Amino acid sequence: MTQTTISSPIYIRRKLHGVVNLVLFGAGHVSTFVAPFARAVDFRVCVIDDREEFANTERFPDAERLLVCPLTEAFARIAVTPATYLVIVTRGHIHDRDALRVALTTRPAYLGMIGSRRKRDLIYAALMEEGVAAEDLRRVHCPIGISIGAETPQEIAISIVAELIQVRAGGGLRSRTDAAPFQETRSARRMEPGA
Repeated sequence: MTQTTISSPIYIRRKLHGVVNLVLFGAGHVSTFVAPFARAVDFRVCVIDDREEFANTERFPDAERLLVCPLTEAFARIAVTPATYLVIVTRGHIHDRDALRVALTTRPAYLGMIGSRRKRDLIYAALMEEGVAAEDLRRVHCPIGISIGAETPQEIAISIVAELIQVRAGGGLRSRTDAAPFQETRSARRMEPGA
């Protein structure tokens, strides 16, 4: 009698990428889920917010670095390289616009901003009025994340991290059906807090 032994498969996780840094601008609900999901897939996570009650180790135990400072001043304290992924998920349009304005002066591997097409168009129009080139705005992934019908902060975080993985793996193509291109001909409307 011959005995055949079937062993369980062994999975070897091989990193094909070097150190990849993820910088989260904003320490709100979505970021609290993006951070651990991103850390689980080998991103080194830095969280930036101007509110210490949000950017702390209790809320972000998976973050390698926490910075409590105005978002625009954070760029002087971080190194943005071709291996850096920037995700803008702040508490409002004005903060998103201000962080994006400075982020556009850098050359990260990935630059994404949360928000609807309407919000994106308002922010882009305001930045173009300030002299930002439409070509620079085309580098921004907005709306951010892969289209999976996400509604909760957890689902949105999964869609964002999935897009980060896609870009890191070399698949920079957008898969969102709602990521229509920015209409450069729109006139800028004044951005009010909460707009």
